[in-house]
Amino acid sequence: MAYIKSAALEETGYVVLDPYGKEIDPKEWLEVEYVDWKSSGDTRFAPLASAKGEIECNGFWNHKPPRTDKDGVWIDSQTAIAPTLTERAKEPGANVGRCRIIELQPNTYADCLYNLHQDDNNRLNPDGTGWVVRGFFNLTDDKTSYFVLRENRTDPSQETRIALPAGAQLIVDTQRLWHAAAHYGTEPRYCLITSWESGPELDAYIAKYNGVNKVESYPVDQETLDAGQIEQERRIAARAAALAARGQQEVNVMSEA
Repeated sequence: MAYIKSAALEETGYVVLDPYGKEIDPKEWLEVEYVDWKSSGDTRFAPLASAKGEIECNGFWNHKPPRTDKDGVWIDSQTAIAPTLTERAKEPGANVGRCRIIELQPNTYADCLYNLHQDDNNRLNPDGTGWVVRGFFNLTDDKTSYFVLRENRTDPSQETRIALPAGAQLIVDTQRLWHAAAHYGTEPRYCLITSWESGPELDAYIAKYNGVNKVESYPVDQETLDAGQIEQERRIAARAAALAARGQQEVNVMSEA
């Protein structure tokens, strides 16, 4: 199928934008309502926009009528608590599908590699319309944490690691790239994740914030990288064996994430 895509994401599948430098009251992500929803780690999500304006995180295609991840309905009780985050999600002027705050508990690089996944953003997306990508806006100041991107789940030579201080902003074709976060520390990481439809509005937003499609990877010592790769391979093999024993196969795409 032919979709409208952003040229800025064509080469690497991601862009990093200028950091957001304004203060936001933490109550915007601490006082909203969360639901248990697991995605690449020990997580909860607080939806700001969902399929029908309800506090749930299901894929839009699991509702009646089923549809693609576009035209999300804002949840008044949530957006009233998080007006700045809602404004940030709406700022590009692009069509918004799911919009949620993720709460991720601390993990390791090895955990992150095992949790690498691709999203199913474009199920039921009509031919000729905009390709759905995701914006990530880091809310907490996670200076030792980083987002991992790979073209191939198990190939470390294709890895990019993006730092996650407060205000970090990136847009990722998460249906193309394997992704997850390594989050060190003792407190949860919070990040606003928004599904945006590609098109001229999103292109203008990327240009406004000087999006670049290549950045130097966050530095990680080689011992940690090597140990993480070995542990990823071990866990994947163990999971595959366990599933095979039950006559099942692993599903890599986290279609509900």
